[in-house]
Amino acid sequence: MMSRVLSCATLGIDAYVVRIETDLDYQLPAFSVVGLPDNAVKESRDRVTAAIKNSGRIFPNRRVTVNLAPADIRKEGSAFDLPIAVGILAASGDISPEILSQYIVLGELALDGAVRPVRGVLPMAVETRQAGYKGMILPRENAREAAIAGGIDVYPVGDLMETLDFLEGYRDVPSLQVDIDRIFSQALSYRIDFRDVRGQVHAKRALEVAASGGHNIIMIGPPGSGKTMLTRRLPTILPDLTLDEAIEATKIHSVAGLLPPETTLVAIRPFRSPHHTISDAGLIGGGTHPRPGEVSLAHHGVLFLDELPEFKKHVLEVLRQPLEDGFVTIARAMVSLTYPAQFMLACALNPCPCGYFGDPRNECTCSPPIIQRYMARISGPLLDRIDIHIEVPGVEYTELADEPGGETSDAIREGVNAARQVQLHRFREKEHLYCNAHMGSAEIRDYCRIDGKGEELLKMAITKLGLSARAYDRILKVSRTIADLEEEQEIKPQHVGEAIQYRSLDRNLWM
Repeated sequence: MMSRVLSCATLGIDAYVVRIETDLDYQLPAFSVVGLPDNAVKESRDRVTAAIKNSGRIFPNRRVTVNLAPADIRKEGSAFDLPIAVGILAASGDISPEILSQYIVLGELALDGAVRPVRGVLPMAVETRQAGYKGMILPRENAREAAIAGGIDVYPVGDLMETLDFLEGYRDVPSLQVDIDRIFSQALSYRIDFRDVRGQVHAKRALEVAASGGHNIIMIGPPGSGKTMLTRRLPTILPDLTLDEAIEATKIHSVAGLLPPETTLVAIRPFRSPHHTISDAGLIGGGTHPRPGEVSLAHHGVLFLDELPEFKKHVLEVLRQPLEDGFVTIARAMVSLTYPAQFMLACALNPCPCGYFGDPRNECTCSPPIIQRYMARISGPLLDRIDIHIEVPGVEYTELADEPGGETSDAIREGVNAARQVQLHRFREKEHLYCNAHMGSAEIRDYCRIDGKGEELLKMAITKLGLSARAYDRILKVSRTIADLEEEQEIKPQHVGEAIQYRSLDRNLWM
């Protein structure tokens, strides 16, 4: 006898339907799984056998052959345990084929028959809805995540017996319904605020400009000046995630297995801060079965690289593709996957190895050649993709002793949202162009025109202050953002002047 059970697997951040075909033959007892299973799927034979017996069911004393179709794509993970067990018992004639054709079934089995959670459930739920199936039968811990997709019935189960009783019609399992808007609004909260930062008015302003235009930013300052504290608050002033963006970010974290148990939806912009010892595969993604790296986990959020010169040079080089294209492609012999990677890059570094070059309160112990070699670790092509360079000096005692003051993150975010709306309207006819940071040469010519005074100011900056040629377009883009933030249609000289201040590394002070 034969049965067919529907399940799902992920490929990148998308999912596809897997048809689990089970055949029982009157031959010597055996149990084989075919269809390019990985080790976790092969080991399901022992888990499924024990779970069926410990659930009080009889495991068929026949030759069991399980095929995972399509058979030309490698299957991985433990999510096929439950559908394989259901398929074996369905092949004995206990479950109606019509019932099995309506549901996607997935879940890992414990030896006692309990159903354990799996990863990648949200993209599977989206695929279930798009493929037109009625619903999903899955572990209780994954139910709320699946319900976020909407448009399908989600049936949470706790063990194999409950699943079989539901499919055989002996038990009613209520479907889970969630209020997506309520979950989204509840998750949209921050535990930190820009108001917590003492002093650093100039740096706060630079971060506000960066957030308004989606500009990458690098901060240079001595240890303890607040670079990390400032950057960790950058997501709190970025525009709020839309529901579609939140679902896309949640899919990436779900596939990577990094979605916390109590988290249904990633509603605030991700903030990723990898250690400087990270490998290129950890940053960009990779592995035998490619998994998303830090650049993809920071999708729609911020990737923060602290102590930038300490990162290996070849690791920093792999950032060039995602910064340019907004996605990363990982090619392996068996598969090639593309993960989204649209993020703001924020970097921080000391001005020299000891950290005190240019600090009036501490003496620098580094010689000029040492400082030059230290700063030369930063890749030129990477610097080309960073629009704002800002110096973050140490904070004076009087500022530290003052009560927290300044604008809150909510107030700053209102202005950032308004500036982004201006940019969305400006680029409404431009595909895949949402903010000023993404403008190319053609858009800079069209939208970043400046008057004679602005041209004179920019010319003086290039010639007399020693700014490099690569700073020209960056200054124009940042000037456009400053004008948008101040609700000005035209770029004025004061906007250009402020943008020139944000090119510290182009003044040949260190390099």
